Amino acid sequence: MRQTRILRITLAALLLSGLAACSSKTGIEYGGVTFDGKVKASKADRSQFVSTGGPVSASIDGASSAARYQGTVYCMSYLGTSDIDWQIGPDTPQGQLPIDDNRVVFQGRCVE
Repeated sequence: MRQTRILRITLAALLLSGLAACSSKTGIEYGGVTFDGKVKASKADRSQFVSTGGPVSASIDGASSAARYQGTVYCMSYLGTSDIDWQIGPDTPQGQLPIDDNRVVFQGRCVE
């Protein structure tokens, strides 16, 4: 009985500490500004995705970092790897990056 109680208390403490590490804050911080990112996978081929980040008006670099981060998180959760073949991404010259509604748009494919 005592060991069971100690185990339950320990598990509860670990759970609470894990939740404390979680944050409701979304996005990434770059230069003191928070940039949010979104990702959407293709229904036909889930390895293909589009990720966005913004606001570009605050910083194209910060928006690009948010879009790259979202793509990386998506591939990690989908395939367990951070390898991405970017069609439009971090290596694309800034002047050629598509901007839609104050958000930079990346396109990539998760690579196994």
